[in-house]
Amino acid sequence: MWTAMGVWRWRRNPLRRPTDLFEAWVAFAALVCVLLVAPAIGCVAGIQVDGTLRQAALSQRQERHLVPAVVVRPAADSAAAASADPSAQRTAPTRTQVVAVWTAPDGTSHQGTVPAAEEPPRPGEQFRIWTDARGRLVGQPLDPSSAALHASLAGLAAALAAAVLAETVRRLVVRRLVHRRYIRLDRAWAAAGPDWGRAGAGS
Repeated sequence: MWTAMGVWRWRRNPLRRPTDLFEAWVAFAALVCVLLVAPAIGCVAGIQVDGTLRQAALSQRQERHLVPAVVVRPAADSAAAASADPSAQRTAPTRTQVVAVWTAPDGTSHQGTVPAAEEPPRPGEQFRIWTDARGRLVGQPLDPSSAALHASLAGLAAALAAAVLAETVRRLVVRRLVHRRYIRLDRAWAAAGPDWGRAGAGS
């Protein structure tokens, strides 16, 4: 608002310099970018990221499967760590690693070390793990709510980046204009300075 008023105020001012009007229009353009262009960029970026993440989440849900696993025994490294430092579990609790067996969606049997679902794990207990079609361990698929959150954050980051860029460009332009004004003022002062106080010099 103040920028728009500044542009209007300098329109017909007899003291207006060309750089004053240019600076006002630059500020007005930066304001438009911050209020209109930056949100539009953020919206477009958020929509694009949301579509990409939703497609990735759909692909992960199709490729990853939740299969039952059975605890065989605690993993050797987990048991050794617990016996070596029993206070570590109280200060920084972590999920115990266990050796488990499971059947992949393609019917093959697998055995490996995975985090236990419950503490303490007992041999014979069943829990569910995520695997691919061949039974290899994978992470949990991305859920739609997480995808929407990531897309919103990406859109917000894009909008803020665009706004910061517009303000940075405005500041650089204003700094350049001020520098040029000082140069012109120094030149004018150097040209008129020797005549100050002299009779007939108009002072």
